[in-house]
Amino acid sequence: MKKTGRILVVDDDTDVLNAARLYLKQHVEKVDVETNPKLIPALLKEYDYDTVLLDMNFTEDVSSGEEGFTWLEKILEIDPAMAVVLITAYGDVEKAVQAVKMGASDFVLKPWQNEKLLATVTSAMNLSQSKRDSQRLKTQNAVLKADMEQPYQNIIGESRAMEQVFQTIEKVAKTDANVLITGENGTGKELVARALHRRSNRSENVFISVDMGALPESLFESELFGHEKGAFTDAKESRAGRFEIANGGTLFLDEIGNIPLQLQPKLLSALQTHEIRRIGSNKTSKINIRLVCATNENLGEMVKNQDFRQDLLYRINTIEVKLPPLRERMEDIPLLIEHFLKKYRTKYKKEIHGITEQATDHLKEYHWPGNIRELEHAVERAVIMTDEDELQKGDFLLTSRPENNDQLPVAGLNLEEVEKTVIRKAMDKHEGNISHAADELGLTRASLYRRLEKYGL
Repeated sequence: MKKTGRILVVDDDTDVLNAARLYLKQHVEKVDVETNPKLIPALLKEYDYDTVLLDMNFTEDVSSGEEGFTWLEKILEIDPAMAVVLITAYGDVEKAVQAVKMGASDFVLKPWQNEKLLATVTSAMNLSQSKRDSQRLKTQNAVLKADMEQPYQNIIGESRAMEQVFQTIEKVAKTDANVLITGENGTGKELVARALHRRSNRSENVFISVDMGALPESLFESELFGHEKGAFTDAKESRAGRFEIANGGTLFLDEIGNIPLQLQPKLLSALQTHEIRRIGSNKTSKINIRLVCATNENLGEMVKNQDFRQDLLYRINTIEVKLPPLRERMEDIPLLIEHFLKKYRTKYKKEIHGITEQATDHLKEYHWPGNIRELEHAVERAVIMTDEDELQKGDFLLTSRPENNDQLPVAGLNLEEVEKTVIRKAMDKHEGNISHAADELGLTRASLYRRLEKYGL
């Protein structure tokens, strides 16, 4: 049977350390020993232990156990999931009870019986693993709960363009190949990522989504790789990153073009080595994820402009799935209208039986710069506002693009002034809603934030 587990034994008696190491190494993968308890914090930061066997008394002629209790507290402060077994030659029931109340997993007397020691250590290692699994599941469930609260619809379409997308999904889903989904904002890139996961061999495991466009640059590394308590000012507790949470499942990085250039080597390394390291830790953890990325950016142009690493692009782009804009699949509009109409008449409890042919033709003639997301918003608004039992052409207030430069409300053709004015109008129109304004402008949220800051809007 393969030996597993890593144990740290801390005692000022070298005979005790040698005895523990010689016996336990026959049954566990690694046994480290140390006489100086002051080195415990450094050892815990450097190595990933399952259990600590800790002497209660390090000062000669002292039998109170206070030193052991002090180091027990420090160990659990560093790693709340650690299983600590206290050992002493002066054991009694009161110390045992106090130690367990403080968080120790067990208590043994020395000289010990080897069989008893092994049983205690094995139980402690199992407890430690259970605690870590529980922490991971707690974090995972919190992420999944937030993720499930996001709106989700099935992929709708019968057009030739969408048939090609479906064919690619079916070919790629069962593999573990990294996939890059490209397309304009609002084309349904996350829906394709979810479809890939549902049809994959990882479908029973988690799907974790990260919107890289919505993250402040300062949080990218912590969000992806996690951090240890005290790693930076606001790190009040240790936290698993999305790579750890997604272990065994699929990790979806939306708007991958927003990842800072200085962080790209770390992402590349994680994908190459299948290992990650939390901020503030020297320990690496193995990860097993299927990576799916999405972007509305031209990553090839970003590589030419040295804003995106070419080797990272090769790594994430084993297979590319290109999503067509809505204007290239107009034959799908009736199906999409039917889907959204059913959704929102139920939500708003409206007796609406359909949409007029004139209204459908009107929607087919529109350019749809916001793609499917814009169409969904248009149908939702029409459902809310209509007083009829059928949606009418007049129920849809669509934003027409200017036909010529004379319609631009600016003097001259200074590009920055034009951009500033267009952004201001989009923000006014959507009452300051960044997501909706960004969709209409064809920008990511991060790109719009940068422009708002640039122009002082």
